[in-house]
Amino acid sequence: MLKWALIFLVISLVAGALGFTGVASGAKTIAKILFGLFLVLFIILLLLAWSAGEMMF
Repeated sequence: MLKWALIFLVISLVAGALGFTGVASGAKTIAKILFGLFLVLFIILLLLAWSAGEMMF
């Protein structure tokens, strides 16, 4: 998911540099959403792994 967020970020930067502001805005929004989802899932999985480690030891 982080890979796709970075791809959309690059698309947004290239489109913005070429003057396609509509495409750049859409790609930026998608990149922000994907990064937010990645961050939330990462934190949830990190907490689950931490709690599973405490249950085993």
